[in-house]
Formats: sequence, C-alpha cells, structure tokens
Amino acid sequence: MVHDAYRFLIPLLALCALCLYLGMGAAAAVIAVLACFVAYFFRNPARKIPPGDHLVVSPADGKVVRIGRLPDADKELPGGHAISIFLNIFDVHVNRAPIHGALERLEYRRGRFKAAYDDEASRVNEQNVLTIRGPRYCITVKQIAGLIARRVVCWKQPGSAVERGEVFGLIRFGSRVDVHLPQDFRVRVKVGDRVKGGSSVIAEVS
Repeated sequence: MVHDAYRFLIPLLALCALCLYLGMGAAAAVIAVLACFVAYFFRNPARKIPPGDHLVVSPADGKVVRIGRLPDADKELPGGHAISIFLNIFDVHVNRAPIHGALERLEYRRGRFKAAYDDEASRVNEQNVLTIRGPRYCITVKQIAGLIARRVVCWKQPGSAVERGEVFGLIRFGSRVDVHLPQDFRVRVKVGDRVKGGSSVIAEVS
C-alpha cells in the first residue's frame, strides 16, 4: 500500500472508532467497508520486471484502448507510436517507469475531467507529462485524470533517475495513462489487451 493511502485511511478509521464508541454500529460498518476499499485501491503489489534494456513495460494496470501514430508535426517524437491504457476504479493505480533512464522533464497541465476512455481526454484533461530519457532513446508518459479521478501525482523530480518498473506516482480513482514512443519501436500489444504495470511488455526496440 502506498503512503498516499494514509491521508484517507486515518480519518476513516478514526471516524469508524468514534461511531463504535457512540454505539452507531451500522455507520461504523459502512465506514469500515469504505476504509477497506481505500486500502484496496492504494495497493502496490510486487511485480516481476522482465529483463532486457530493449523492452518497454507498461506504466499502468488496465486495458489498452488505443494504439496510434503520432503526427509528423510532433517535435519530440515525429511519426512515433501512442499507446493508451484505461484504468478502471478496480485496477491498481500506481504508475511505473516504462524504461530505465532519467526524468528529464515534468510538466503539469491543467485541464478538464472528461471520461478517461474518451480519446479526447489525452489532449484536454488535467495531466502530468513526463519525459524520460534512456541511454538510447527518449519516451513520454502522460498521467491523465478522468471523470472521477481529480488528482495526478508524481513523486519524482526532474533529474531523478528511474529504474524500469519503478513506481513513480499514481492517479486517484479511475484514469488513463498514455505512452509515446519513437517510430523505430515495435508495439507488442493490441487494443483490448489487459496489461500489468511493470511486468507486461508493451513495446521493444531492436
């Protein structure tokens, strides 16, 4: 369980204890169930990271909802690949670094809160945009808030080193994560696939 959970769990557990003290058993039971869900939502299961510096692992648990090409007008990754992963409220919501490298840039963008499965969410929703530079290439990861998610969190600062599969942040309560890759990568997933953060390979480069 990640540390962000405690800011929700502690008040809930305190309220549950108060309800029990006041003899409000039904209310305490409801709050206890809510506290259990919060603990479940903020879980951080151990993952086996596949070896190989040529592999890109999924930054999130969820369902691949879109695979497309980046426009040639994209200044950083012209003609590259865009992979979008939708996280429902029951998925693990911690995010993991797809490659080994350094966080070159972190940009927070204010925006709207459209449903995360909508392709337009990648462009207009509130998001963190992370640029990770590896030894051989650079990729972009977007943490995108959704209709319910109202908070994107990154625990790393620009200049920080990241290991492939390392947890770097989370998105609270339903969201979307996009990965932008250079054009010489080969995508190894398809729309509809379920992926696991840190352990599912989504692309590779020769």
